[in-house]
Amino acid sequence: MNTGDARAEIMRSIRAHLATSAPHDTTNTNHDASLPLPVQSPSPTAELSVVELFKQNLEAVDGHCIIVNSETELEETVKRLTEGKKIASPDEPRSDLFKSDVGVTGAQAGIAETGTVVLDSSVDRNRLVSLVPPVHIAILDASRIYTTLGETLAALQSGDEVSPAITFITGPSRTADIELTLAIGVHGPQELYVIINQNT
Repeated sequence: MNTGDARAEIMRSIRAHLATSAPHDTTNTNHDASLPLPVQSPSPTAELSVVELFKQNLEAVDGHCIIVNSETELEETVKRLTEGKKIASPDEPRSDLFKSDVGVTGAQAGIAETGTVVLDSSVDRNRLVSLVPPVHIAILDASRIYTTLGETLAALQSGDEVSPAITFITGPSRTADIELTLAIGVHGPQELYVIINQNT
């Protein structure tokens, strides 16, 4: 198959998949291209707190969110999720991390509008522990959840700079190939649990 044939085959496959996709939302089809699209801010409302917004958006991307109200409840939840599993430690050799079943880390912040967990490796050595084992459990204080990315970066800022060692995690690892086949856990954990501690 020459380059032209390969390109034609790829385009045929894309067209076929697009044809079977859900129809485009027609609500904005008459929008004047010279005008900016309205920006909807998913800020917390009286009905939805920042913690509830975070939980809703995390679960929308197949993450699991557990809210606890005491240190005892937090310990019991971690114990239940890790029972019988090998827990990764940031102090063990990197090769041993690949033999672990679950990684448990703290989280320095959460972004409610996307359900994103923010890890700062300059504060806590957690990057590999959060990425290598098939299950990641992140412990997040409710007081560290912010509505937007901008608010989160401002809170993480030290002096005039933000740490260059920040990892943003939104749900389990996912990727798709050119055939639009979604695969979970290829480049990171297959499951993400965020335990929000409201006792802070």
